[in-house]
Amino acid sequence: MRFALLACLLLLTVPAGAAMAQDRAALFESYAAGRYDEAARAGAAARTAYGYALAARAVLADAVLRETPCLECIQRAERLARQAVAADPRLADGQIWFAVSLGYQARIKGVLWARWQGFPDQAKAALQTAVAAEPDNPYAVSAFGGWQVEVVKAGGPFLARQLFGATLDEAMALFDRAVRLAPGNVAVRYQIALSLAGLDPVTHRARVIAELDAALRAVPNTAYERRLFSRAGELSTAMTGDRVRLDALVRKFQGYP
Repeated sequence: MRFALLACLLLLTVPAGAAMAQDRAALFESYAAGRYDEAARAGAAARTAYGYALAARAVLADAVLRETPCLECIQRAERLARQAVAADPRLADGQIWFAVSLGYQARIKGVLWARWQGFPDQAKAALQTAVAAEPDNPYAVSAFGGWQVEVVKAGGPFLARQLFGATLDEAMALFDRAVRLAPGNVAVRYQIALSLAGLDPVTHRARVIAELDAALRAVPNTAYERRLFSRAGELSTAMTGDRVRLDALVRKFQGYP
């Protein structure tokens, strides 16, 4: 009798799991195709942690690719990511896009405003949770490296270490780990290059060029990655040209006003 009951439970569970996988695949398909509004609406309508996280990711992708910063868009992404985190704190995607949304707001509103809002601490906690939940998630690992770089850039090495425990050595270790996890990921390689170019494109010139070259050798898998592939090409050209042009591109691609 127990065996029969177990068999019935398995029959009920497997289709449910398959249906969930199909739902997630459908949501991601909209995002991957670059239909960001559609992906955001469908993700939010799903009312699941994954749905909210995918919606936040779609809104962020659309905002990041715009010619000028959209604070309202980034704040919408933050709200969606918060809903994802509330639904499932262990889902790395929700924590990642929550932290990323805080970072973009800090660039638009300024370092002092972001510090007053407690954004650096919130982003750190979110990324630590994401890495702990999914240690092999290259987006979580590279984003945490990017957080370290941003804090060092904003406050200098001493204050970054004393106030937030952020160091450039840890950032580099995280970047190295992310590259090992996803050597052919356009977005990961591009974001590492952009982060270090924003810190100091002279000191980190060799690493920036290496990451951009890797991004340009990789195959984009989504509409977003195709746009980043194009931006990687622009940055690669600028690295060998006018410094003013390079700085302007870096600021634009990082979302500064």
